[in-house]
Amino acid sequence: MQNTEIQTYLLQPSGVLPNHPVLPVLVYIRAFESSTDTIEAVFNRHRWLNSWKNGIFPYAHYHSNAHEVLGIASGEARLQIGGADGITLDVHAGDVLVLPAGTAHQCLRASEDFSVIGAYPDGMDYNIHKEEDGAIPGIQQEIAAVPLPATDPVFGEKGPLLNHWTSPAS
Repeated sequence: MQNTEIQTYLLQPSGVLPNHPVLPVLVYIRAFESSTDTIEAVFNRHRWLNSWKNGIFPYAHYHSNAHEVLGIASGEARLQIGGADGITLDVHAGDVLVLPAGTAHQCLRASEDFSVIGAYPDGMDYNIHKEEDGAIPGIQQEIAAVPLPATDPVFGEKGPLLNHWTSPAS
């Protein structure tokens, strides 16, 4: 994990997809040498829980009530982050994305062996809003009310997430 490159992207709203108004998306390149068990264990050790293993939906969606970490366990994919006005990322086994609440994401294409481990701070439950749901009244307030996580999902209590995600008052 010592050679992990960290990229940040602050995304603006894209049509009805809100994205987060203050917190950037973080992408950790080569955070893991890749192993489903290792990725999930590290996330869980750092209190990112309610984990699952699967792929990423092929349609734009977001979670308005929870932040999400996505660890690429195997394969590779092209993802759209932030909707049509956002960014396109090519991700590979070992990469990690930390998506603040409200960040739209979808899989545009993936290798046959593509799999992802997802988790949420302190095991928060998450909802799913699809782009086709349209604009949702009060959604920005709901997104802004999601508490900041206490730990970085990969690096723990002193991780880069804590430097990049700070409360507006700090």
